[in-house]
Amino acid sequence: MGRKKLIVIGGGAAGFFCAVNAARMCPDLQVLLLEKTMKLLSKVKVSGGGRCNLTNACFDINEMAKQYPRGTNFLKKSFHLFFTTDTIKWFEERGVASRAEADGRMFPATNSSQTVIDCLLKEANQYKVEILMNREVKGVKAISSGFEITCSNSELLRTDFLCVAAGGFPKSSMFNWLRDMGHTIEEPVPSLFTFNLPNHPLTKLMGISIAQVNIKLAGTKLNQSGPLLITHWGVSGPATLKLSAWAAKDLASKNYHCTVIVNWLPEYNENSLPTFLQQIRIEYASQKIISKPLFQLPARLWDFLCFESGVQPTMRWADLPATIQNKLVKNLCHYELPVQGKTTFKEEFVTAGGIKLNEIDPQTMMSKKVSHLYFAGEIIDVDGITGGYNFQNAWTGGWVAAKHIAASAL
Repeated sequence: MGRKKLIVIGGGAAGFFCAVNAARMCPDLQVLLLEKTMKLLSKVKVSGGGRCNLTNACFDINEMAKQYPRGTNFLKKSFHLFFTTDTIKWFEERGVASRAEADGRMFPATNSSQTVIDCLLKEANQYKVEILMNREVKGVKAISSGFEITCSNSELLRTDFLCVAAGGFPKSSMFNWLRDMGHTIEEPVPSLFTFNLPNHPLTKLMGISIAQVNIKLAGTKLNQSGPLLITHWGVSGPATLKLSAWAAKDLASKNYHCTVIVNWLPEYNENSLPTFLQQIRIEYASQKIISKPLFQLPARLWDFLCFESGVQPTMRWADLPATIQNKLVKNLCHYELPVQGKTTFKEEFVTAGGIKLNEIDPQTMMSKKVSHLYFAGEIIDVDGITGGYNFQNAWTGGWVAAKHIAASAL
């Protein structure tokens, strides 16, 4: 009997983690990693502005699982096998210390994604993982002894175990070779993107950041809170990105033409704000409305919302007509923005959709349809919001698959 072989498709975080861990756990296993481009770990390289947002400092499985618009229940099961604590420890044991920022995002202490890349490449080298670049997989066939893989250069490879960690495919047709193996695909749609507001006057305030807003997709219950950034093309920032993730399917079905409603003052609503403004009118009666921004809103945004509501530059609080006050309340708590299109947000962009979760065992990451076929990372229908969640899904899936493959190969 020759050595058992594992082929991993995809040289990203999930693929690397599966390959190096399987090779370490089962030294007799021959491990081959196929990458279709000339770049390894490209998302790791650019993530977090080149710092690599390794994971999130969330140590409660149920809480962590809630940060995934798709895959919550699936991840609750696999997180029991490899969680954030395990990720931190795994890298630490290999000389990569990490630290948490105030928002929970965790980065290597060096603040450089290269540290993470070097660590994974060193592991691959130490455990003799063979890496083949420019190997795009065109087809996979299950045969009696495992799998036959056809690459774009007509090369034919055979393996006993196969782990597909090829990332998220933007087009449905790119999944056809997996459909051919009997798997069902949840249609891919983009997630984590910003909203375009072509020619909207708000974009003149580009560069302004608001620490806390609530943003809602009109006609749905979907809403998110957090910082918002006004850009020259529309709105961005954590609140926008989170809403784009939770509303990914709704927004795709609307072709990214919709209305979002921003509450610039999440602690108030259209009922409670007028009561507060009554006090302001008494307290600041003789002051000009525009001269002093309220609620710690940026001055330019306050001026803009006042102007949009019909407040004149010389108008004092005592003179504020009811009609203009009502408009101001609406603009502060229920500001409607017509979204027309989306823009990819830097490197955070992910794809929602992929292999249907009920066809994968979360305890092993093995296909329920084809024995010895495994999946890890974004290829499955799991995606998280921004903040290290997508990498944690990659580490978890890669490790769980590796553990089961190594145990089966022994």
